[in-house]
Amino acid sequence: MSTTALMKAEGATLLESVDARTKLAGSNRMEILLFSLGTHEIFGINVFKVREVSKTPTITKAPNMPVGVEGLISLRGNVIPVLALSKVMQLGDAPCGLGGSMMVTEYSKRTLGFLVHSVDRIIRVDWEKVRAPETVVAAGTNSYITAITELPDGKLVSIVDVEQIMANTFGDSVVGQIARIEAGGDYNVFFVDDSAVARRRIAEVFDKLGVKHKHALNGLEAWTRLSGMAAHCQQFGTSLRDEVNLILADAEMPEMDGYVLTKNIKSDPRFDGIPVVMHSSLSSEANRAMGKSVGVDAYVAKFDAEALAETIRPLLHKGMHD
Repeated sequence: MSTTALMKAEGATLLESVDARTKLAGSNRMEILLFSLGTHEIFGINVFKVREVSKTPTITKAPNMPVGVEGLISLRGNVIPVLALSKVMQLGDAPCGLGGSMMVTEYSKRTLGFLVHSVDRIIRVDWEKVRAPETVVAAGTNSYITAITELPDGKLVSIVDVEQIMANTFGDSVVGQIARIEAGGDYNVFFVDDSAVARRRIAEVFDKLGVKHKHALNGLEAWTRLSGMAAHCQQFGTSLRDEVNLILADAEMPEMDGYVLTKNIKSDPRFDGIPVVMHSSLSSEANRAMGKSVGVDAYVAKFDAEALAETIRPLLHKGMHD
C-alpha cells in the first residue's frame, strides 16, 4: 500500500475492514505499518493501534506541554495532543522538522497524533518471528522498542512501544484505592504481558487485592511455564488449581499472541475450570468477539484498574471452587 493511497483523502481510514484484520489474531499473525523517522532505522506499529494516516496538519501550540508534544489539533470534534515521535524517542540523528506524515493512534482509550518523517507500507508477519528486543540487541538500548522483527530482505524493524511512550510522556497511571479480597492470599494468578509498564500496573492491582501472582513476558513463555506447572501437578497427583486460579493474558505479544495462548489453554483438559481473562488495549468489538471465539471468560480493556479488579473478583472464586 503506497503512501499516496494511504493519504488519498483527509482523515482516510487506514483500517478498511477491522473484522478481516481481526481474524489474523487467531492465526498468530499481525500487520505492521512501517514508517521512518528520518534515520536509517525502520520502525513499525501494530496496525490495530492506528486509526488513520494523514499529512501533518496545522498544530496549535500550547503552553507547558511535555517534551516532544508539539501541540494540539482538532480531529472531528475532539482535541488531541500531537507528539513528534523522533523527539520523544530522543533520536539525536533524526532530521530537524516535524516530518510529513501523522499517524493517529488509538490506545487504551486515548487518541494521540504521532508525527513521523514518512509512512511506507503495511506488512504481515507471524508473531513467532517477532522477538523481544533483548534477544536481538543489548537490553536497555531503547526503552521505546517493544519488539523486533525481520523483513524478507534481512532488514530489521523496530516495533515501538506505544504504552511506554504514553507513560513516559504523560506519566504512568496511578492505581487508586482497590479493596482487598477477603482471604486474597489464598488465590494465585498467572499473568502475561510484554509491556513493562503494563506488568507494573497489573502487579500493583494484584498487590492491592492481596492476591499472589506470577508472570511471563510473552505468550510462548507463558505457555511453556503453564504447561510445566500442569505436568508437575499431573506427575505428583496434585491439583493445578493449587498453583493457579486465574490466567490474565495480553492479546498481542511476541512469539505467541494471547488468542493462540487462550486456545491452547482452553483445549487442554488439565486447565478445565481455570478462567482466562484477556487484557488488551485493542478494545474494539471485533477484538472482543475474537476473544470470545477462542473461549476467554472475560475481556478487559487496558488500563482500567477498577474494571480489572472487579472483573477478576468473581472469577477468582470460580477458579478455586468450581
